Amino acid sequence: MISVLFAVLTALSNGSASVLQRRAALNVPDSEAMRLSLFGHLLRQKVWLAGIALVVVAAVCQAVALATGPIAVVQPIFVIELPATLLLAGFVMRVRMPRSVWLGVGAVTLGLALGMASAAPVGGSDSVRGAAWVPALVLTGLFEAALIVAALGLRGNPRAALLGLAAACGYALTAALMKDAMARLEAGDGLTSLLTAWQLYATAVAGVGALYLLQNALQAGTLVAVQPMLTLGDALISVLYGVTLFGERLRTGWWLLPQLTGVALIAVGCVVLARSPLASGGAGPRPRVK
Repeated sequence: MISVLFAVLTALSNGSASVLQRRAALNVPDSEAMRLSLFGHLLRQKVWLAGIALVVVAAVCQAVALATGPIAVVQPIFVIELPATLLLAGFVMRVRMPRSVWLGVGAVTLGLALGMASAAPVGGSDSVRGAAWVPALVLTGLFEAALIVAALGLRGNPRAALLGLAAACGYALTAALMKDAMARLEAGDGLTSLLTAWQLYATAVAGVGALYLLQNALQAGTLVAVQPMLTLGDALISVLYGVTLFGERLRTGWWLLPQLTGVALIAVGCVVLARSPLASGGAGPRPRVK
C-alpha cells in the first residue's frame, strides 16, 4: 500500500529531524525562548540545517501518503518515528541497544498495531466539503492559543510538554490542509487547481508555525517531555480531523477499550525511548553532520 510506505518514510525522516533539532536547541540560550531571534541561532548550526532538510523530505513523503490514503490511517503510523530512528542510529553508530529500548520499541509497535486494528478507520472523502474549515480553524486556533498562554507561565519540562502538544496540533492541522490541497490537484485542473487553492498556502503557514512551536518546546525541556506529547498529539488530533472534516469512520463501543490500551502502550514506549541517550544526545556517539 503506497500510503503506508510513504507514511513510514515520513516517520523515519521526522524522527531523525526531531533528534537533530533537539541537539541544536541545546545550544540556544534561554533568553531566546519564544522570540524570532531563536531561528538566528539555529540557522548557524549545521546539525539544525540537516534536521530541516529531513523535514523537507518528510513533507514530500507525507504529501504522497495523504494523497493516497485516509488521514486516520496515515498520521497514526507516524508514532513509529522515534523507535525507528533510534534503531537506525544504533545500527549506524554501532551502539548496542539496552533492553529498555527494545521494550520501548515493542510497546510502541504493539500499541500502534492494537490501536489501528481496533479502530479500523474506513471511508471518508479526499476533500473537505462546504464551510467545515471555518469552525475547525477557529477551534484549533483557540486550543493552540490556550496551550501557548499556559506554557508561557511555566518553565522547564511542563512548558516543553505544552508547547509540544501545541506543535502536534499544528502538524495535525498541516496534514489535514495538505490532504485537502492534494485533493484539488487530483480533482481539478491539475497544478492550476492546486496553486489557486487557499489550503496550499495555509499548509505552509501552519507548518512554519508548528515548526516554530517545536523549536521552542525542544529548547524549553527534554525530549522525554516533548516527544510523547508531539507523537500522540499529532496522531490523535489527526484522527479527530479525519472523522470531523473528511468523514472517516472508526469503530466505537467496546472497541474503545483496546484503542485506549494501544494509546497507553504508545505513550509508555515513547517515554522509555525518549530517555535513551541516542535520543537525548546526552551520551553515546554523535552522528557526523558536515
